[in-house]
Amino acid sequence: MELGWGTLYLISEWGIRLAMLFYVPQRRSPAAARGWLLLIFFLPWPGLLLYAIFGRAYFPRQRLEMQLAVSKLVRELQPRILGDSLVRQPALPPTFAPAIALAHRLADFGICSGNDVELITDYRDGLERMLSDIGSARHHVHLLYYIFRDDATGLRVIEALKAAVGRGVKCRVLADGYGSWFAFRRLAPVFRDAGIEGLLVMPPRVWGRKAVRLDLRNHRKIAVIDGLIGYVGSQNIVNPDANRGLTNEELVARLTGPVVRQLQGVFLADRYYETERMPDDPTEQLLPEAASTGGVVAQVMPSGPGYHHGNTQQIMVALIHAAARRVVLTTPYFVPDEPFLQAMKMAAERGVAVHLVVSRHSNKPIVHLAQQSNYEELLDAGAHIHLYHGNFLHAKHASIDDDIAMIGSSNLDIRSFALNNEVSVLVYDRSVVAALRAVQARYFRDSVEVDPVQWRQRSIPARVAQNIARLADTLL
Repeated sequence: MELGWGTLYLISEWGIRLAMLFYVPQRRSPAAARGWLLLIFFLPWPGLLLYAIFGRAYFPRQRLEMQLAVSKLVRELQPRILGDSLVRQPALPPTFAPAIALAHRLADFGICSGNDVELITDYRDGLERMLSDIGSARHHVHLLYYIFRDDATGLRVIEALKAAVGRGVKCRVLADGYGSWFAFRRLAPVFRDAGIEGLLVMPPRVWGRKAVRLDLRNHRKIAVIDGLIGYVGSQNIVNPDANRGLTNEELVARLTGPVVRQLQGVFLADRYYETERMPDDPTEQLLPEAASTGGVVAQVMPSGPGYHHGNTQQIMVALIHAAARRVVLTTPYFVPDEPFLQAMKMAAERGVAVHLVVSRHSNKPIVHLAQQSNYEELLDAGAHIHLYHGNFLHAKHASIDDDIAMIGSSNLDIRSFALNNEVSVLVYDRSVVAALRAVQARYFRDSVEVDPVQWRQRSIPARVAQNIARLADTLL
C-alpha cells in the first residue's frame, strides 16, 4: 500500500507531537512546558521550528567552557586583587544570612569594602559625568552597552573616546549584537579609523562554533575608566527620547573602590568570549590596587544563561523572603516567573510593605498587557502598585528594608532572568539605601497608586487581552 503525501505529513505531525512530549519538559518549568506543547500540538511543524530557534537558552560548549575558565580565574585572583577589602559577612540582620550565602555561592565575586557609591538619576548628568571621567582617563576606557547608537549622545561619547586615544589611552567598546547591530555597521569604520576597538558581542549566528540562540542578548551597561571608576545601571548610550513619544528616566550608580575591579572582570570576560584573548595591557593597569574611597560594602552580581543559574532571580527572591519591613522594586517591565511573584505575595501577606513601581506608559504594548495581568494577584495579597506618570521610567533597582540595595541592568521579567546577560551591584550600606529610598519616595509622589477595587472592575476585554498576553511568558 503506497502512502500519499497527505498521510505522510499527518504521520510526521504526530511524530513531532510524541517526540516533543518527551523532550520539551526536560529541565523546564511545567508552565513553560505546557505553553510549548500546546503550540506544538496545534501547529507541529511551525512549533518545532520556533522551538528550534527559541526553545532553549543554550550556549555552545566552547562558550560554557570559557565561562567556567573565566569564573575559575576570577576566584583564584580575588585574594591577590582585593586583599584586605574582602569581607566574609557584611553587618546585616541575621535574617539576611541565607541570601548573602547564596550571593557568595552564585557570584564570581566576593563582597568587598572600601567603596563609594553615588546615585545619578538625571539622564544628562549621568552622561556628562561619564564624559568627564573619560576626559580624565590615563590608561584605558572600557564600555559595554546593550544599545550604542550613532545619535547625538553616541557621537559625543565617540568624540570623547577619540580625544582619549589621542592622549595614548586604549579605548574598547563592546555592544550587543542585536541592540546595536545597525548602528555598529555604520560605526565600525569610525572606530577603526580612530583607533578604538569596537566589537559586537553575541552577534546573530545561526551556525558555527559560536552560534547561540538567536534571541539571547547581552543587556549589560558598564563603563570602567582606568580600573578605578565604574558605572553600572539602566542607561544606554542613546538619546533619552529614542523611544518615540517617550523620554527615558534612568538610574546609574557611579562606583569607586575595589568593587570597580569586579566590573572590570565582567567586561574582560565578555570581551574574551568574542576575541578568545585578554588585552595586552599590564595587569597593574587593568586591575590596579585601588585605595579605599569610602565605607560602602558592595559586590557585583553578573547573570546570564552561561551561569546555569538564574542569579538575579534567585538572589532577589531570597532577599524578598528575608525582608522584615519593606521591599521596593522599580522596573520598566514586570513579567516575573512564579517563584518571584509568590515571594512578593508572601512578603505582603506577612506584613512587609511591598511596593512595585512601574511606568504608566510603555514602549512594548504586549509586555505591558502581560505585566498588568499580574496586578490583581499582588493587590489581593496587599502589595502596592505605583504607576509612574512622569517620563518612561527605565530604571531597574530594588531596596530591601534599610539594609540592601540592588542596582543594575536587569528587568523583572523572565527574559532578563533566563536569557539576557545582565549585571547588578549589591550594596550593603544603609546610607546608600537611604539615598535610594529618597529616589523611590519621589517616584511615589509622581505616581498614581492602583486602587484594588477599581482594578477588579476593569472591563472583560481588558482582562482577556491581559491574560492572552501573559500566555507568551511561558514560551521561554
